[in-house]
Amino acid sequence: MAGTEPFSDPHLPPPDTLPTRSLWRNGAFQRVWAAATISIFGSLITRIALPFVAIITLNADAVGVALVRSMDLVAGLAVGLVAGAWIDRLRRRPVLIGADLGRAVLLALIPIAAVGGWLSLPLLLGITLLTAVLTTFFDAADTAFLPTIVPRHDLVRANGALAASSSVSEFAAFGSAGFLVQILTAPIAILVDAATFIVSAVLLGTIRRREPPPPSRAEREPVLREIAIGLRLLVHNPILRATTLTSMAGAAMWGVGGALWYLFAIQELGLDAAAIGIIAAVGGLSSLLAALITERSTRRFGLGRVVIAAALIAGLGEIFVPIAPAGAPLLAMAFLIGQQLITDPAATAYDIADRSIRQSIVDDRQLGRVNASIQVAVLLAQLLATLVAGFLALQIGLRNTLWLQPLVGIAGVVFVFFSPIRRVRRMEELVQAS
Repeated sequence: MAGTEPFSDPHLPPPDTLPTRSLWRNGAFQRVWAAATISIFGSLITRIALPFVAIITLNADAVGVALVRSMDLVAGLAVGLVAGAWIDRLRRRPVLIGADLGRAVLLALIPIAAVGGWLSLPLLLGITLLTAVLTTFFDAADTAFLPTIVPRHDLVRANGALAASSSVSEFAAFGSAGFLVQILTAPIAILVDAATFIVSAVLLGTIRRREPPPPSRAEREPVLREIAIGLRLLVHNPILRATTLTSMAGAAMWGVGGALWYLFAIQELGLDAAAIGIIAAVGGLSSLLAALITERSTRRFGLGRVVIAAALIAGLGEIFVPIAPAGAPLLAMAFLIGQQLITDPAATAYDIADRSIRQSIVDDRQLGRVNASIQVAVLLAQLLATLVAGFLALQIGLRNTLWLQPLVGIAGVVFVFFSPIRRVRRMEELVQAS
């Protein structure tokens, strides 16, 4: 079928025929891995700090917090499809570098505005929105860039290594973010993220591996037609269609939590920034274990079984959030830690498998559009869930609304269970199954 053959560059050997060697002897991958590890560390600090900027510095209510959390979703929906089409027309590394530098400048404006006394909710929303636009371009380029530097049969291993470093960053960032917010204040803590984006840009700038050339002007279709091609590939491929629908359910699950989790932990459970940071850090540590064993698990149990089990377990783990008791902070922390220990590693395993599937069966110069189409679908589900949760919480309360998380997450397993992915054991079977 169209879009399933690996990219062929007449000047370079096909990725699957490159000599087998350790990922850690691949200089380009080393730099990508280091850049991702450092920038993820900073981004996760901002993920903790931003809600505190809204809640504590700007006194925002549930709707205000939901709006701040929704800006990345709005940006992805607004420019995601166009970003995917353009990424397929461009070399990916310059896009990655430019997005890193732009995000560093934008995030540095938050502490500057806070110190100057002119930080407001509209300004915070604007900065978050513009940063999210750059992140949309970065993410589309990032996923498409990896198969140009790593052989396709090593993609699960490479994505596992990236996920492992992400988990270590999550543990370190979330473990320190709460204390940084308390010591430095939330706006100043965001400066750490700005600095990590600069380091990431420098590392990516040292990569000398030549990318396959983008299509010439004569080979390009109009942007809208290229977007339509990407959407058709996604809709007509039964495996991509199923994993996307399951990912949308997972995104809706995260959307509910993104809107309410911090308010629930702070207002109803009585937890402070340091406690929240510790809880999140446990999730990062548990995700590390999943990242390290996902490749081995797919070899032993089969790729399809890992995908289905991971989606199911992620949904079940969310039950621990709405049953966390109020008035007993230590016990409440135990319930939230339980959710992190179950949901986070399962979600990590699913993400590794899902991304590797996509990178394996989609052509290099269509991968940006397919990634963007999936990202837009996922963001739409998350945005709707986030906004609905914010308003619904005002009507029925935080705890009752949080029950939507496990319900939606578990329901999403149906799509992958009744798809061809259930019968796939090895990555090599994907093209035949699709």
